[in-house]
Amino acid sequence: MPAYDAAGTTGADALKAAFRQHPAGVSLITAHTPDGPVGLTASSVSSVGIDPPALSFSVTRATGSAGGLLHADSYVVHLLDARHAAIAATFAVSGTERFTPEQGWRELVTGEPYLPNTRVALRCRTLHSLEVGSSVIVVAEILGAVFGEEAEPMVHVDRKFRTLGDVVTN
Repeated sequence: MPAYDAAGTTGADALKAAFRQHPAGVSLITAHTPDGPVGLTASSVSSVGIDPPALSFSVTRATGSAGGLLHADSYVVHLLDARHAAIAATFAVSGTERFTPEQGWRELVTGEPYLPNTRVALRCRTLHSLEVGSSVIVVAEILGAVFGEEAEPMVHVDRKFRTLGDVVTN
């Protein structure tokens, strides 16, 4: 039986190589701050549990949009679909023009920026956060949701937004 050694590729290189081909859902997280609206694209959003209803996500630094989200009392996690590839790409790059009238932004009655026509927008607040190096993992309680029409799911894989392929099993 051959011996396998997991020490061949290590650290950040191993993490990047492993997850580059691992599909992840695409989300847009937005908040209202004293300096105006902030937002970023995230592929780290995941369900945590139902009691309390919670999700998690991570951000890579506590400055800019990520810093605004981390300090906001509440924020909206939009679960995006294939209709939103362009806006996901815009919010994935620092310094791009965001929250334009052409993008169709509105506000929830509680003040957070809301993108209509997403499959679902979850209003959340932070329950816990954990610093891990230059990243922060957030566990957020879901306070409410606005549901829209279902559409073709979108994933992020190999640094590109893609739709899902055919069903392989039932």
